[in-house]
Amino acid sequence: MRAEIVSVGDELLKGQRVNTNAAFMAAALAGIGVPVGRVVACSDGEEDIAAVFAESLERADMVLVTGGLGPTRDDRTKQAVQQLLGRGLELSEEAFANLTARLDQRGIEMTATLRDQAMVIEGSHVIVNTKGTAAGMILCCPDRFQNHYLVLMPGVPSEMKAMMELTVLPWFAALSDTVIRHTPIKTLGIGETTLAEMIVDIEDALPAGTTLAYLPHAAGVTLMISSIGQEREVVERDNCMVVDAIALRAGKCIYATSEVSLEATIGAMLATRGLTVAVAESCTGGLVASRLTDVPGSSSYFLQGFVVYSNQAKERTLGVPEEVIDRFGAVSEEVARAMAVGCLEKSGADFALSTTGIAGPSGGSLEKPVGTLCLAIAKKTSGILYSKTLRMHGDRELNKLRFSEAVLRELWECLQQD
Repeated sequence: MRAEIVSVGDELLKGQRVNTNAAFMAAALAGIGVPVGRVVACSDGEEDIAAVFAESLERADMVLVTGGLGPTRDDRTKQAVQQLLGRGLELSEEAFANLTARLDQRGIEMTATLRDQAMVIEGSHVIVNTKGTAAGMILCCPDRFQNHYLVLMPGVPSEMKAMMELTVLPWFAALSDTVIRHTPIKTLGIGETTLAEMIVDIEDALPAGTTLAYLPHAAGVTLMISSIGQEREVVERDNCMVVDAIALRAGKCIYATSEVSLEATIGAMLATRGLTVAVAESCTGGLVASRLTDVPGSSSYFLQGFVVYSNQAKERTLGVPEEVIDRFGAVSEEVARAMAVGCLEKSGADFALSTTGIAGPSGGSLEKPVGTLCLAIAKKTSGILYSKTLRMHGDRELNKLRFSEAVLRELWECLQQD
């Protein structure tokens, strides 16, 4: 089976919303062996919706749709399907009972507009909305569309996810005879071109049904190894063989071969060894602390964070000597080192990280342009104090992200050698 995803909503085309629904659905479908051939966003116009649905149903065995099922005038998905398939609407008793219960629970009176949320396309299999009011539908589209399936779900992410997990995935898993395995290889400290040159012979000899994709992002490169076939054992074997070969070749640059973040990887390393960390941040404004504490269970290893943006805060809070700032400037390895030492002393952590830099768009100079980062790491037990200056290229938001990634990468490398 092959799928296409259609996301309905003018807000997606105007850049007012990011289409996170499509990413979730594509990953979920891969888990049941259904590859996605295309993702489309279309306007709220009834004619546009019908045209996109028709085009997708001609090609794909199943078309998953989010959006346009709400009670307002711009929600036109059901009307478009009626036009396309020539079917009417009918009241779903199951959906109506669910709607009534949800409204009673919230003390809201049933109205004609709300009742429409329980109206479904004739002949559809109803997907009960356990997180909202609009019913979802699975429709088999015979004749013109060769019995291909059209799946309609709300655009609210929590409602769509519940429908996918409780109804849609089990329904189509029984119809799929394909196995798909995706394995990410997450790297640090290496560019896309260098990485490609390092594994060119492995890429040239990929097994049939296996592909390799380079996914560069703001902080590094992820390789995605994808294998597809009918026999699970063969798919798993081929995928693992490629992952193992790349890990052997580029192992020093790889921090994970699963969907785990750098901060979660670092957290696991710290927790396993019973180590703790604290941070002192200037240019990253608390982003490093935020990323480390995004990980569940981080309280076992993250002790404290200091955001010392001004020179006075660096002096008063961390004891950075005024003369060091005057002599070398706030953005300097000397100040970064003094911040790390002060953070270590104040927190009592095993590791202290510090960042000071120029995120932009102003504040740079010829000697220290926008994108300059000075970082330092201090370690309590050995007295190791390490610092480094890096240059980034991006806007303020991107530079802050890259700054945070850089200091976390240095901590990861420290832990690798520890």
